[in-house]
Amino acid sequence: MNNSNRKKAISVLSGGLDSTVSTSLLAKDYDVHAITFDYGQRSARMEIKSSKAICEKLGMEHTVIKLPWLAQLGGSALTSEGEVPKLEADQLDDKELCDETARKVWVPGRNVVFTAIALSFAEAEGAEKIIVGWDLEEAVTFPDNSKEFLDAFNHVLEIGSLDDVQIEAPLISMDKENIVKLGDKIGAPMQLSYSCYMGGEEHCGWCESCLRRKRAFKSADVEDKTRYQNK
Repeated sequence: MNNSNRKKAISVLSGGLDSTVSTSLLAKDYDVHAITFDYGQRSARMEIKSSKAICEKLGMEHTVIKLPWLAQLGGSALTSEGEVPKLEADQLDDKELCDETARKVWVPGRNVVFTAIALSFAEAEGAEKIIVGWDLEEAVTFPDNSKEFLDAFNHVLEIGSLDDVQIEAPLISMDKENIVKLGDKIGAPMQLSYSCYMGGEEHCGWCESCLRRKRAFKSADVEDKTRYQNK
């Protein structure tokens, strides 16, 4: 619930595990306005549904932004009829293989676009933070989740914004296991989050995102309330 005496933040909330935990962590200190992007991804409906539920749970304002043009660029398996790569659980740490699957689901400039739009919201609303769920495990194959990317983008904001806005990535040095442990510790509504590439009512259980989610909960020894088609 908004409180005019508290500082403001904009969250880039996909409804996934990482953005849910990072947003929950900072929600106690900020009035958060969460923005969720519909860029023609297979899972758009479920990501929006999940994000809305998370925002209702945390008492946050929520806005959905449509970027239909983004789906037309690059032919990502997430935004086209291309086949979503399949992995086995024991292949998740195979860097060469995961680099290959990352290229197949890469959406050109996605985090650059999302974060730039979040800056527009932050400047317009007087927010001092942009909350993102970038983390160490994703950064292994997605460079726009890395500490180097975070530092570089914050440097751009120092130069290119009239306001003092910073990107806050509280999970930047954490893997999924530790993200789940943190989420459990702070009571983040992880059960409402949605990670699947496929966009079904239940998580498919076999895409790379689902496999990483399952492994994280198991490794963290935290109950996984996610419904998977393939357990």
